[in-house]
Amino acid sequence: MARCGGVPVMTTTVMPAPVAGGGFLLSESDPESIFTPEDFSGEQRQIAETAAQFAANEVLPAAEAIEAKHFDVTRGLLRNAGELGLMAVDIPEEYGGLEMDKVTSAIIADRMSVLASFSVAFSAHVGIGTLPLVWYGTRAQKEKYLPLLGTGEWLAAYALSEASSGSDAMNIRTRAVLSEDGQHYVLNGEKMWITNAGFADLFTVFAKIVDASEPDIRKTKMSAFLIERNTPGLTVGAEEHKLGIRGSSTCPLILTECKVPVGNLLGEAGKGHHIAFNILNIGRFKLGAACVGGGRTSLANAILYAKERKAFGKPIAEFGLIQQKIADAAARIYVGESMTYRTIGAIDAALAAIPSELAHDAKEIQKRIEEYAVECSILKVWGSEMLDAIVDHSVQIYAGYGYVEEYPAERAYRDSRINRIFEGTNEINRLIITGFLMKRAMTGQLPLLPAIKQLMEELMAPPSFDGASGDEDVLAAEARLLANAKKLVLFAAGAASQKYMNALADQQEVMAALADMITEVYALECALLRARKLASGTGGAPAALAAQMTRLYAVRAFDTIESAARQVIGAIAEGDMLRTQMAIFRRLTKREPADVVLAGRAIAKAAVEQGRYPL
Repeated sequence: MARCGGVPVMTTTVMPAPVAGGGFLLSESDPESIFTPEDFSGEQRQIAETAAQFAANEVLPAAEAIEAKHFDVTRGLLRNAGELGLMAVDIPEEYGGLEMDKVTSAIIADRMSVLASFSVAFSAHVGIGTLPLVWYGTRAQKEKYLPLLGTGEWLAAYALSEASSGSDAMNIRTRAVLSEDGQHYVLNGEKMWITNAGFADLFTVFAKIVDASEPDIRKTKMSAFLIERNTPGLTVGAEEHKLGIRGSSTCPLILTECKVPVGNLLGEAGKGHHIAFNILNIGRFKLGAACVGGGRTSLANAILYAKERKAFGKPIAEFGLIQQKIADAAARIYVGESMTYRTIGAIDAALAAIPSELAHDAKEIQKRIEEYAVECSILKVWGSEMLDAIVDHSVQIYAGYGYVEEYPAERAYRDSRINRIFEGTNEINRLIITGFLMKRAMTGQLPLLPAIKQLMEELMAPPSFDGASGDEDVLAAEARLLANAKKLVLFAAGAASQKYMNALADQQEVMAALADMITEVYALECALLRARKLASGTGGAPAALAAQMTRLYAVRAFDTIESAARQVIGAIAEGDMLRTQMAIFRRLTKREPADVVLAGRAIAKAAVEQGRYPL
């Protein structure tokens, strides 16, 4: 049996049955059908504790050296993490790894995220640095490199971006030409913003194989290559001086007549785009998990300061407007946890359903993960913006001290900003969210179009005046908000599709507004389902707190959905059509105000008493 930090690791976890990606928009889910943090196994909880203790006892004490770019310290810590098994989470056992499920992998990313500079180095190595080899490497490549990467003896980096092709990844200009003797590819080009480049031993580098039959490089598909650091012709440029994550290594790579053995071609020639894009789905959900971990750390720091700092004769933690910020941060973390582990639990369920004879088939694995591309992009966008809100609250709680480098709020504020750029910008991911759903609808993979048609028929019928029943649970009002939010998304998406047809993809502002609506529907549903699962399970104080956090967040989520729907309707309709659509809009957005002040005080009280995120 594999072990992680002395903890026996089970390679299987009980998961709910697989569900369709994007299906949350079209149907109601049973709380018991989703995976939540309360469902972590005993082994997963022990691994979470191992990762948390490592971060607290080894990473945080070295923060000053890490931030000063003492990469020998970073390398040493990564090696120590490797000795604990934390670097081998996704590597098959036959190559010295632990072959854990994705939930466990995300738990480690979450708990390690106490210092962004180290978290970035760790995540880049175990994620985009190692996974391409795990999924696409030949047996010889895996046998050579994976044992070294799993222990941290070697460290990895991923080199896709170029100066002229950040989000437009297919526009890379780096060229690869097969040598006359057929033994090497010769690469020329330059890569930019490569995480871990300053100390990595192995690079996954993307280039376009060119030949005389296709002189236009724009029409050539990319390929991936494994390049060792000491390969002649590979030069690592100077460290970038960055706004945040200053302790992480970020350098350009220069390839000048760089000779790479043909045996180091990763995957199939011309199929590198599959590697690039499929790896990003994993990067996105792990980034979402890391943002949750970063949010917990920032909230704990802010609470500690608020309890110690006195004004007008009492700790500022007792002031309502400080409590409001603490409560908002805690509610966002709760929602982030709910979204992250529901999504990754669904991915694990889909992977567990793969027939045993295809268990290690990269194409089959990628197909199952790609099913949840929408949810992965949602986690990336929502998680990065959630963390931005929390670190902003933290700076405000620290007030003037929040602007001083001596205090943790300043660094967290700077470090957070990169997450909206990593793993595809939030703008690109918003287009993916709406575009991927619409594509699945058009191809019949998701019954979105029939659902829109059915909703329009319902909305054209006279409204029902049925009141709420008397035996509703404490979150019945939030459940009604969620139901109407789903209808509002379908209504807006249907109206936009009817207006623009196949040209909807060109209307980026409308696509982004729809993505915001879709994202908040998912966030609210995850929070609601988890709260109801808690209520039907252990109950007690955790369930009551989850209900309060769901209630608090529901108001924010619906405000966002309502505002985005107004934007869509305003862009697609005018005159009588606008008046008709606004009548439907008002019908779907009718609601009574919730007492968010009371909810916020209850959440803040629990957080302040515990000195941290309270669940």
